[in-house]
Amino acid sequence: MMEKSFLEEKRKDIEYNLDKINEKIENAAIKSGRKREDINFMAVTKTVDPVYINFALDYGIDLIGENRVQELIRKKDELHLDGVEKHLIGHLQTNKAGQIVGVADMIQSVDSVKIAKEIARQSIKKGISTDVLLEINIGGEENKTGFSVSEFYENIHEISEIEGINVKGLMTVPPICEKNTILCKFFENIYNIYVDINDKKLDNINMQILSMGMSGDYEEAILCGSNLVRIGSAIFGPRTY
Repeated sequence: MMEKSFLEEKRKDIEYNLDKINEKIENAAIKSGRKREDINFMAVTKTVDPVYINFALDYGIDLIGENRVQELIRKKDELHLDGVEKHLIGHLQTNKAGQIVGVADMIQSVDSVKIAKEIARQSIKKGISTDVLLEINIGGEENKTGFSVSEFYENIHEISEIEGINVKGLMTVPPICEKNTILCKFFENIYNIYVDINDKKLDNINMQILSMGMSGDYEEAILCGSNLVRIGSAIFGPRTY
């Protein structure tokens, strides 16, 4: 009985959090001159038990993101995934590309030409083409993965010629900033890159998705042009490792 009561309270907490986040997303979208439906809302499920993820899915979440290949593979059969997209958002090692290609609907964390080519190779092997985002390390932080801005521009033409992947946009995780003005500058910088690449009309580069903004900064990200926010702890509470 206690377990059932706890799960019911947890479900109510998750639903309350989803309502609150959706309201904030809608307000930020309106302020940015867009509509709520212009913003994709991803539930980040890293370390979250499937029972709690299913509470969010049953309440209307239709996009989830996992950081680790093995965690997504392990959980997926326990989840209510009809009509739900699954994205890999964490760093992908080349030796695990074959495991995730064909499982994830999109890989958001393509951070090198090497991994782009390996995803493409595994995709062709399986007779599919994989949607990807290119990850930019917009703050140039040594402890984060992603193309530097200069590397991105140096390699974008080569990436556009790789068969087996479809480049659908960009992803970033900005540095932790004490001031919103500094944070927004990073968001604005990547938005400008997103627009610039879209204007170049490169083959196989379709700038449809700008994935930026997490639990602590998704409203600012939307105001700066994001159309996909990745939210975990604000839905499910602090992560348990």
